[in-house]
Amino acid sequence: MSRPRARLEAPIGAATLLLGFEGAVRISRAGRETAELASVFCGPTTTAALGEHSGRLAGVEVLLTPWAAFTLFGTAQHELADRVVDPDELPHDLGSRWASVGELAAALAALPTWDARFGLLDDVFTRWSAAGTPSSARVVRAWSELVRTWGAVPVPHLADEVGWSVRQLENRFREQIGLGPKAAARVLRLQRARRLLASGRSQAETAAVCGFYDQAHLSGEFRAMTGCTPGQFTVARVSPPAGRAGLPAGDRMPGEATSLLLAPGRSADFSKTGRAS
Repeated sequence: MSRPRARLEAPIGAATLLLGFEGAVRISRAGRETAELASVFCGPTTTAALGEHSGRLAGVEVLLTPWAAFTLFGTAQHELADRVVDPDELPHDLGSRWASVGELAAALAALPTWDARFGLLDDVFTRWSAAGTPSSARVVRAWSELVRTWGAVPVPHLADEVGWSVRQLENRFREQIGLGPKAAARVLRLQRARRLLASGRSQAETAAVCGFYDQAHLSGEFRAMTGCTPGQFTVARVSPPAGRAGLPAGDRMPGEATSLLLAPGRSADFSKTGRAS
């Protein structure tokens, strides 16, 4: 990239590990201190973040299922929810070859091709995961069911499905997913709603399909977790800001509507988000 960029990043059902090669990204979120980092770990989120860079940014972004992030870093994920941190501030076992995530990023940057980089990453994550803290098979099963149903399964049913009480499920989810099952379901439900709206579905139809009480409920959840209404989000997706026409939205997941490309000075319009419970 050769020009400054600002993007609104909506909550998704994943944790993020960015291994930076060049430049730094400035990340701000309502109620949190702004961070400017080359490599970034971002835990599960319930609110939107604003990401900005000067125009020169290179690296590899790895999206992790939340329970996989728990395995890699061995840290209770609720401590990292709605936060961004330097991954080297977290415990991790990369083996004897690299002492830090920063060194791994430098090694990736030095490789001549993307095939070589992805090959190295495959090897690193295989070894890193094997050396990490095992996640609970019941948590993985419960999370998979939530993802499969886009958050539609009731929490008591989910607890029964895996053989835990609701309290046990909530505690283990917070530890290994970072959000309680109800909050995780809200994120997944809104993720589906963004996808449907981006595909041309109406707000009323989207609300019904995704299990919102009504269109007003959809709008309230949308504003709480993205800082804008469904209409504002849809318009911003199809009408790029001046000078940004032709640039991709930069969605972080294939087939999903995760991001908005913002014009300079418009950042604050979409960054006043509240916390989802």
